[in-house]
Amino acid sequence: MSDKDQDREFGMGREITRRDFLNGISIAVGTSLVAANSTWLEAFGVPQSPFAPEKDPGYYPPAKTGLRGSHDGSWEVAHDLRDGKAWPESTDDGESYDLVVVGAGISGLASAYFYRKFAGPQSKILVLDNHDDFGGHAKRNEFQAGKRLLLGYGGTQSIEAPGNYSKVAMGLLKELGIDVRRFYKYYDQKLFDSMHLKEAVFFDKETFGADRLVLQKGLHYFGINFALENVSQIPIAEAARKDLLRLQHASVDYMPDLTPEQKRSKLIKTSYKDFLLRYVKVHPDVVKVFQSSTHDLYAVGIDAVSAYDCAREGYPGFKGMSLPKSHEQNPELDEPYIFHFPDGNASIARMLVRSLVPGALPGHTMEDIVTARANYARLDDASSPIRIRLNSTAVRARHIGDPANAKEVEVTYVRGGQAHRIRGANCVLACYNMAIPYLCPEMSDKQKEALAYCVKLPLVYTNVQISNWKAFQKLGVSGIYAPGAYFSNVTLDFPVSMGAYHFPSSPDESCLLHLLRTPCEPGLNCKDQYRAGRWELVNTKFETFERNVRDQLGRTLSAGGFDPARDIQAITVNRWPHGYAYEYNALFEPLDRPESERPCVIGRQPFGRIKIANSDADGHAYTNTAIDEGYRAVREMVGA
Repeated sequence: MSDKDQDREFGMGREITRRDFLNGISIAVGTSLVAANSTWLEAFGVPQSPFAPEKDPGYYPPAKTGLRGSHDGSWEVAHDLRDGKAWPESTDDGESYDLVVVGAGISGLASAYFYRKFAGPQSKILVLDNHDDFGGHAKRNEFQAGKRLLLGYGGTQSIEAPGNYSKVAMGLLKELGIDVRRFYKYYDQKLFDSMHLKEAVFFDKETFGADRLVLQKGLHYFGINFALENVSQIPIAEAARKDLLRLQHASVDYMPDLTPEQKRSKLIKTSYKDFLLRYVKVHPDVVKVFQSSTHDLYAVGIDAVSAYDCAREGYPGFKGMSLPKSHEQNPELDEPYIFHFPDGNASIARMLVRSLVPGALPGHTMEDIVTARANYARLDDASSPIRIRLNSTAVRARHIGDPANAKEVEVTYVRGGQAHRIRGANCVLACYNMAIPYLCPEMSDKQKEALAYCVKLPLVYTNVQISNWKAFQKLGVSGIYAPGAYFSNVTLDFPVSMGAYHFPSSPDESCLLHLLRTPCEPGLNCKDQYRAGRWELVNTKFETFERNVRDQLGRTLSAGGFDPARDIQAITVNRWPHGYAYEYNALFEPLDRPESERPCVIGRQPFGRIKIANSDADGHAYTNTAIDEGYRAVREMVGA
């Protein structure tokens, strides 16, 4: 079959919701037109209107589909800065604030919240962000099924292990009106189980020689646990099937000559792939089965994740190893993974904005925030003490005078193709920490080197609206791990109903699928894999993602009657070349480095009136970390 014929079969030529082509690129195009044509327009006496797309009544980023996340128009200026461009002809806006925050993600919004709490309700605060929406990686995706609203998360998923939150982070949630105990009522933990839906593995013909969907033994979070009768269906060598069963069930000490602590040290510096091949001595086909299983947590495969980390996550092969007890080091295992708004932690960002900017979002509860529609025209209102200015990329943050005794920080940002300057008595950089050396070239080389140490994890969260999920019911699956496919995971959306929002619990209803891709290059160290993945994402067009969505879903679900040309209604690809914070990978990092010498700790040190937040500043990609780092940055500022 030719590529054109295959595209026609997938439905590539059919009409689906592609609002990005109408709206998603409008900001990028609008920016270029303003920059290119302003001189021409002035010459003909055409009056210039300020660049303010948010004031348009139709401006509503959550409803855009197509290519989102780091969308076109959000990253180009930052890349120009990286490549040495300067903006000497910036315009002084004549604006002065008590605090300027760079980054409207959860950490930046929390910084504004905490500063107002310490300094008082009349504090003047400006929050800048390069994206067309607030929330950072806490991205909200909206879809319509007739008159029904469907919500998906385009980044930060859930409130993970709230029992492990600090008093500060949990205190913020409570002040916003979030009671995590209510999720036990809102998250239907029994729905998929009551329908006898399990997780499955899709083996693709390119990797395993045949397309085959194989059910797992029970409901596991993308673990690998096959029943004996299902192992025979896996398209791998017979020796590999036997090794897979041995790996799952045998209680063997593969390092009998080492003490438990010596085993721990050895496994920390041994990848799970090497552990399987060198110690368990499995057939190489077993490695292929597990290769992508760590993508969801680490954004790399088992070649770049330590065996010890895999042991802590419940991977097979360690029953007889007598490893040191480490359960207390992984507290998220103590709580169910149910603390999830329908739009992920975008609801937390939205509740922060509702608190900061009067009139931006209606309501007052954690339930009504789910269906509240944001009024973007209110975000940057001169009458509000706190303003959020989107589509604005910071390119400079410098002290007015010597950083040791300066009284103000001047921040330059680019908006609508024009560079602007504003001033603040204080500044929090809650943006990607690796960008800060370019914003503050006066910093010491040691601090800039530490900030640049972070290499963020690239990932793609894709939401696909389908006409119904009867194919999943027929096949008996709720989630699919695909070790060799373009997307490593395909899942039905979390079954959460709260307030006026109701999860489509009937298979006859339109619903969302969540697809994960973490591009990486097996064989390299984790950082180089992240760099390679970032390059791939920056250069991948929406059509490539769409074609792979259609191909993979069609092949995976065909036995359930799924037709990608007929059943796919909309696609939103949340592309994050600079995804989640870099968490130090024990396989490649020194084990004896003191806390004070961690690069993130060195990098986040105060620089005069400039403080540094973001989850990067603690090296953990979690919402509570983002909140805690915003709090720390503000405390450094106000001396509380």
